Amino acid sequence: MSSAAPRPADQDHLWSVDEHLEDILATVRPLEPIELQLLDAQGCVLVEDVTVPVSLPPFDNSSMDGYAVRVADVTGASEEFPAVLDVVGDVAAGQAELLEVGPGQAARIMTGAPLPPGAETVVPVEWTDGGLGEGPVSGMRARSLAPEGAEGHVHVYRPAEARAHVRAQGSDVRAGDRALDAGTVLGPPQIALLAAIGRGTVRVRPRPRVVVMSTGSELVQPDEGLGTGQIYDSNSFALTAAARDAGAIAYRVGAVADDAETLRATIEDQLVRADLLVTTGGVSVGAYDVVKEALSSVGDADEPGSGIDFRKLAMQPGKPQGFGTIGPDHTPLLALPGNPVSSYVSFELFVRPAIRALMGLDDVHRPRTRATLTADKALTSPKGRRQFLRGAYADGFVSPVGGAGSHLVAALAQANALIVVPEDVESVEPGTEVEVVLLG
Repeated sequence: MSSAAPRPADQDHLWSVDEHLEDILATVRPLEPIELQLLDAQGCVLVEDVTVPVSLPPFDNSSMDGYAVRVADVTGASEEFPAVLDVVGDVAAGQAELLEVGPGQAARIMTGAPLPPGAETVVPVEWTDGGLGEGPVSGMRARSLAPEGAEGHVHVYRPAEARAHVRAQGSDVRAGDRALDAGTVLGPPQIALLAAIGRGTVRVRPRPRVVVMSTGSELVQPDEGLGTGQIYDSNSFALTAAARDAGAIAYRVGAVADDAETLRATIEDQLVRADLLVTTGGVSVGAYDVVKEALSSVGDADEPGSGIDFRKLAMQPGKPQGFGTIGPDHTPLLALPGNPVSSYVSFELFVRPAIRALMGLDDVHRPRTRATLTADKALTSPKGRRQFLRGAYADGFVSPVGGAGSHLVAALAQANALIVVPEDVESVEPGTEVEVVLLG
């Protein structure tokens, strides 16, 4: 899960964004692989290459409802001079014993059914009279409704080339081919492929279990009434949703009041189901910043190598951050600021990469691009801080959304990108090319 605890730092040291992330990724380790049933493995990362044991399709089969015939028997067929063939029976999908098609004969064949011995091509039913003797038909009648259609004669009005409308054995993948590479995230198409080649289980790194909790006596759950000085808890919902979006199994814990002992007990209770803990709020320098109070001394004697380091980062928003490991398994814990925008930006920059690292992915970062800034006026940024502004990105252009305040949740809901202003830049003029982190 994690290696040794993060490196200690001087309390006055101002960490860069890159230093903090580097420390997190150096500490977090991919989860141990396990064998899972296919549907349980959805969203997980393969730890080994998967080789195809049997070709797909495993046999030549028809891609159409029609008639399996020999090429010579339908050569030159037309509506004026149709080829008339003896129908020797039906070939259905899943049929074990196959008819043999001889000269002058045809077998009625269904989509997906094996090409019978002797047959060289498939004539779609629309090119025939369907055995009814009344000219071209639009489809094949069900055997239960017209059992006579499986015998007698069929008129074929068009020729067919060899192997027409035939899916060849191994035309999808061949036995011995590599179906999926190690490191692949298993989505629905990959699950389908594994099932199609007969794999019922697969070896993967499990999805990380992430526990999210917010702190603050002022927080009230949605659907409850607000009292004086109270606000609804949005952070825990946002971060739990973000953790799931990143690929984790996320558990949300109701807001914890501003009491260090209560918080400490809650965290200890949650360790049993956590590969990663995320808290939001209580990491600044206020008198009621309980996360800092509760966790600053954790792990000193009882758990050598663990502990939480609270830091100041050269970034805006999100200057106060905490990171370390806790408990007997050295479970990573990231303590994020409490302001909604600060917590969400911090999640994207630090927690999401940690989740992806636990999954065993090589690329843990959101995609980035360059875009032209469109704005009414220049963007300002504090010197020495890397600023992340919410933005709306489309077609190579990005515009800021909302103000700079770290409490503005409504603007966050309109953003699909973060505009990055480097530490050494204090003003960005409209029309300037900027770096953009894509969130969608």
